[in-house]
Amino acid sequence: MAKKLIVAVDMQNDFIDGALGSAEAVKIVERCSDKLNKAVTDGDVVIFTRDTHGDDYMQTEEGRNLPVPHCIKGTKGWEITDKLSSVCPDSQILDKETFGCTTLGEIVSDMVESGEIDSVELFGLCTDICVISNALLIKAFNPNIPISVDASCSAGVTPESHDNALKAMESCQIHITGKGEEPWR
Repeated sequence: MAKKLIVAVDMQNDFIDGALGSAEAVKIVERCSDKLNKAVTDGDVVIFTRDTHGDDYMQTEEGRNLPVPHCIKGTKGWEITDKLSSVCPDSQILDKETFGCTTLGEIVSDMVESGEIDSVELFGLCTDICVISNALLIKAFNPNIPISVDASCSAGVTPESHDNALKAMESCQIHITGKGEEPWR
């Protein structure tokens, strides 16, 4: 029987309460933990993505445009928050050097083809950068599988950019759940 794939996007310390953290990100962690606990109970598949940069971050295109070193491989800020990784300690983690992860699109395609999953749900940080990038990437690789994003377990750089990203994803036939339930509203 096919299951749902849950993708926890970049729930890393630097995006929660570190170099690029926000009050909105801090507020979603408990809700995300509850979602992962339910996924484990339901037997769903969970994959984490992890933003990953090297010591040369400031010399990269992203570093020149966002000059805040973050998620440097091997640092505490790079790690997925213990509050989530402890719920699913054996889940696959995909390191990615940019916003979207093409490997994730390929993995989802393989899982759909084998019948292992019948839908994908994403949540995480930041709605307006990495969540939208990965949702659209999965959609491009898998146009006929239902894809959703849980707004209540996601946070953007700002609440306004979070809302804009949700609207953009809806326009691309990505289902948005949890709207209006964001813990900071």
